[in-house]
Amino acid sequence: MELTPVDATGRLRVSGVCTVATAPASTVRARRLLRDSGHTQIVVDLSGLTQLDTVGAVWLRRLPTLAPPRIRDVSLVDLPASLSAFASTVQGATAAPPRVAADPDPGFLDRIGERAYADVSAIMSFLYLASDLTWASVVALVRRRGIRPGAFIEQATLVGADGVAIVAVIMFLIGGVSTLQAAAQLRQFGANVLVADLLAIGITRELGPLMAAIMVAGRSGSSFAAEISTMKFTEELDALRTMALNPLHFVAVPKMWAMLLTVPMLTVMANFIGLAGGTATGVLSLDISPATFINRVQNALLLKDVITGLVKSFSFAWIITIVSVHRGLQFRGGAAGVGRATTAAVVSAIFSIIVLDLVWGLLFYLR
Repeated sequence: MELTPVDATGRLRVSGVCTVATAPASTVRARRLLRDSGHTQIVVDLSGLTQLDTVGAVWLRRLPTLAPPRIRDVSLVDLPASLSAFASTVQGATAAPPRVAADPDPGFLDRIGERAYADVSAIMSFLYLASDLTWASVVALVRRRGIRPGAFIEQATLVGADGVAIVAVIMFLIGGVSTLQAAAQLRQFGANVLVADLLAIGITRELGPLMAAIMVAGRSGSSFAAEISTMKFTEELDALRTMALNPLHFVAVPKMWAMLLTVPMLTVMANFIGLAGGTATGVLSLDISPATFINRVQNALLLKDVITGLVKSFSFAWIITIVSVHRGLQFRGGAAGVGRATTAAVVSAIFSIIVLDLVWGLLFYLR
């Protein structure tokens, strides 16, 4: 494409081929020719154009914007008839949308109403998901249609077997730390032997189920949310719907049963490991014989304490799965959205675990 300098009459001639191959490269020359002209009105003569494509038509439409502010008018004239219809079509399709008046800023009551509506909608969405997934998990016991064979074993391995090591290490250390902290207070009254009683009750009632659930939420809950949000991002959930499969049942039900069966098992293991860590620390640092320490632990433990921990762990597994799936389905955006969904799942799951622990504590031990 050729551009001739602006002549004495204020005419800029554009000739040749104006296409994607030539138009972008001519932008700098067009801007320089318009800037160097001494006229306030420019007429762009297009009679010499021989070829035009979509990019060229858009370039011609934007040519007046290249002129400096002192040039008040840039008009395009004499476009060949063979090209004018195409140029009009392209320029009409790329015309800027009409300006719409901005909505007025919402008032204080409007903002409160919008926030309340959003919160209520989120709560209702969570409750609907909780009821739907819980019912689907119960139905799956007698009707396996729509659930991939082997999915439960796979999820149970990821949640339970792969989490044994980290739960065991953490609970052994927590048992030891709990013994040392309790001994620091009881030593003042010469009641070191009561450390075993406190350790047994604290581990089985609170620390065992609570710490196992928190670690499972960090490991498996975040994994659930990341998996579901990624499936939503890649439209795998929509693909399951087109195959007449319920995505919630296909993906989430095996995760629910894997959590419900493995988290109580991890809790039982956490109780034994925590007591073992506390016993080892008590024997080594408090001059208490192993037989005495173990005997005190056995006398302090009641069946109610163990059952309470198992009930808590069962409910913790349920809420971790619900929250993780819910946060995964709330995914918005791209890769950053997956990270936000994962973070929100872990934080929400841990918060829900603490709330449930408080509720169970009030129900079991409030007098």
